[in-house]
Amino acid sequence: MMFDILVYLFENYFEANLHPDQSTLERELSAAGFDSSEINQAFDWLNDLDKLSLAPYPESMLDSTSTRFYSDVEMKKIDAESRGFLTFLEVSDIINPVQREWVIDRILALNDRDVDLEQVKWIVLIVLWSQGQAEDYLFMEEMLFGDSTPQMH
Repeated sequence: MMFDILVYLFENYFEANLHPDQSTLERELSAAGFDSSEINQAFDWLNDLDKLSLAPYPESMLDSTSTRFYSDVEMKKIDAESRGFLTFLEVSDIINPVQREWVIDRILALNDRDVDLEQVKWIVLIVLWSQGQAEDYLFMEEMLFGDSTPQMH
């Protein structure tokens, strides 16, 4: 599954700040038993994440306090718990509205029919890491691997 490849790459390379070339990664992923089409989809997913950082967004969007309404397609793929989690991260200033949109874009790019909260957490973690936000990344890592989940009050 493509998502498993993203987690594998994050745990084995990104977090350790290792940057092997794509052909080396492809060989290792194949040796680990991943399907070549899924490997290519994962690389495309990561390349598209890089392209998002180059996309122009209005400067005012970074500080926007407007409420995000989800489309029908987004609501079918992202459950209420995951949407609530994204709202929590945004009101807690862990992610900004632009990063929220990147997370939603990357969720929609997964080939899974629907996405659970753990997958959303991983995607947020990868987006934050790609943006070089170490302290927010550490918070998300604790949320993924720690024993507690913060609650909105």
